[in-house]
Amino acid sequence: MKTKKVRKKGSTIRALRRDISLWLFCVPGVVLTFIFSYIPMYGVQLAFRRYNAKAGIWGSPWVGLYYFKRFFESPYFASTIKNTLILSLYGLVVSFPIPIILALLLNSFRHKRYRKVIQTVTYAPNFISTVVMCGMIILFLSPSVGVINNVVRFFGGDPVNFMAKKEYWRHIYVWTGVWQGMGWNSVIYFAALSGISPELHEAAKCDGATKFQIIRHIDLPSILPTATILLIMNCGSILSIGFEKAYLLQNDLNLSVSEIISTYVYKVGLINNDMSYSTAIGLFNTLVNLVMLLIVNKTADKLSGNSLW
Repeated sequence: MKTKKVRKKGSTIRALRRDISLWLFCVPGVVLTFIFSYIPMYGVQLAFRRYNAKAGIWGSPWVGLYYFKRFFESPYFASTIKNTLILSLYGLVVSFPIPIILALLLNSFRHKRYRKVIQTVTYAPNFISTVVMCGMIILFLSPSVGVINNVVRFFGGDPVNFMAKKEYWRHIYVWTGVWQGMGWNSVIYFAALSGISPELHEAAKCDGATKFQIIRHIDLPSILPTATILLIMNCGSILSIGFEKAYLLQNDLNLSVSEIISTYVYKVGLINNDMSYSTAIGLFNTLVNLVMLLIVNKTADKLSGNSLW
């Protein structure tokens, strides 16, 4: 028994020595992750303390679950959760399949020049910053000088203040996001499709398969594992919508549908300087996302055999 342990230890050391260059490449990433992700986690205790900047984190009094109870009893709890879930699910349903469809269409093009042009046109919006993007949206939809309302006037209609009408806000948010991100999000699917052996396509064509049949029976099954992993990761961040775009497109007239968890946390924590309350809300958000990730990962593993671990 002792001999087996010695042999196993020796083989482990030899494996480490053999792959030492690979392990060294991992060191910077591990160090940065530890410094910027794990060390700041000690600040999570703010959610359980009444934070006082003068006393510091450890000197602030312990209040337990007070701030969680305060959030659950807040009049903003139901509305922010509802708005976040609707916006996130709407975005997931719309934005998840479109990059897959785009990648399949690009892969079916045999003219490389046309394919490169389409790729460039669809990738370019991803490099527009959120601030510039929101400025473009507000300008294009302006009731006085906006392009959309100029078209409406041309056909004899009355201008519409889209940003002031809450029924349009979610559609504007989601579909502009699809336009901006579909090209970039299709890259990983296109890379997976590039790994398919051309012999499979040639054999299918020889058997008389149409393009649709090739996509259905060869391309889609090939990218299914990749799509499953990305779906799991998207579901694991179901409540984590970045506040920048929502906050920049927000105004008093659409606040009832645009106030989501991230914008509420920003206002409570940074504007109202209630750090403990905002930390508690953020921790609740993280725990919900973690539970969702575990559930979806387990479900995907049972249904398709693909999972994160």
